[in-house]
Amino acid sequence: MTATPTFRQDLTDPDRAYELDRAHVFHSWSAQAQLDPMVVTKADGSYLWDRHGNRLLDFTSQLVFTNLGHQHPRVVAAIREQAATLCTVAPAYVNGARSEAARLIASHTPGDLNRVFFTNGGADANEHAIRMARLHTGKHKVLSTYRSYHGGTQLAINVTGDPRRWPNDNGSTGNVHFFGPFLYRSPFNATTEEEECQRALAHLEQVIALEGASTIAAIILESIPGTAGIMVPPPGYLAGVRELCDRYGIVLIADEVMAGFGRTGRWFAIEHADVVPDLITFAKGVNSGYVPLGGVAISEAIYSTFADRAYPGGLTYSGHPLACAAAVATIEAMEDEGVVEHAAALGEQVFGPGLRALAEKHEWIGEVRGVGAFWAVELVSDRATKEPLAPYGGSSPEMAALTKACVGGGMLPFVNFNRIHTVPPLTTSFAEAREGLAVLDRALTEVAGA
Repeated sequence: MTATPTFRQDLTDPDRAYELDRAHVFHSWSAQAQLDPMVVTKADGSYLWDRHGNRLLDFTSQLVFTNLGHQHPRVVAAIREQAATLCTVAPAYVNGARSEAARLIASHTPGDLNRVFFTNGGADANEHAIRMARLHTGKHKVLSTYRSYHGGTQLAINVTGDPRRWPNDNGSTGNVHFFGPFLYRSPFNATTEEEECQRALAHLEQVIALEGASTIAAIILESIPGTAGIMVPPPGYLAGVRELCDRYGIVLIADEVMAGFGRTGRWFAIEHADVVPDLITFAKGVNSGYVPLGGVAISEAIYSTFADRAYPGGLTYSGHPLACAAAVATIEAMEDEGVVEHAAALGEQVFGPGLRALAEKHEWIGEVRGVGAFWAVELVSDRATKEPLAPYGGSSPEMAALTKACVGGGMLPFVNFNRIHTVPPLTTSFAEAREGLAVLDRALTEVAGA
């Protein structure tokens, strides 16, 4: 007779999970005593279930990483098969999953970014990309935008340009922030995308001049900023940054941790601008977050710097077999199932038209913007003044009420400051996408009316 182990029964008890979480788990980005976290008991496709049995349409992709949705059978099977063969091995040794994952990633990166350094996630990918740029150029400074997010480790959080940097801003030597383009809240008083592009590039060139091009190793940009607000750059901006980097001998790092692997309807968001960076950082969607994995895709010029010179960096779990097997299965599924093309269609046929229709209906919506399955709804209390519905870096009773109404309506929203981001799995059907927009519509009606 085979009995089910007690620990398995305990792991499936949601009440016990909650009690143990509150007793022992320290949560990120949170005041611990104020938390009442949701218990997730299971997930499938575009949905997850809480401990009360409520089914919620996941419009967050968690932290925008379950690009293939939850429990994709090909990825789950790949992890099981790899675990049965080789669970783990040190990074100095070759393993088949890592080699194939690197090949598949390189088959989709633009230009000559054909070498891959694997990390555990996006923050350390950005850390290592910056280290590579500094060693390659012999320079130290790194430029990044305000309204950005590049990770929570010491260097990555100081490169970050959102309020989470402020309490950690004590190791920022060599980090310089500048204003990126954001027409809706233009720091340049621009009135058109063309003006915003030109003025943003002129501002960046002035920063380069005043900081000294001879001191600047890299400019790191999210190809489309994600957590900061999904501000799609105006046409010509990324090409202009590329030209400035070429002119002044600066490495261009494209942070594709959130926007990469199909999120915007292209394999990488920078492809919308037809620009090839020197380094691409990735994580999240590379294997739908099923096992932690990130990395840096490296151009031939930067690879050559370390061809006969040791690269002074590494990680114990670089290219972990389980994570890489999940990446192989994810990329192959995306190719076979047309997931990137489906994401593009979601944006063109559902989210774009649907969110613009909501903006016409609801006075609280100041702007909607995005591409693919990567959209932001900017909420304001006054359209004329563009007063945010919550302060920068904070929340408000209205945003809390909207979140509660969405969850009550059966949809889990991604909420940040005064915005709701529409970022479901790329495998979300048109019907499910419209279902989520209908929940948001009802929530806005209910809360604004109250």
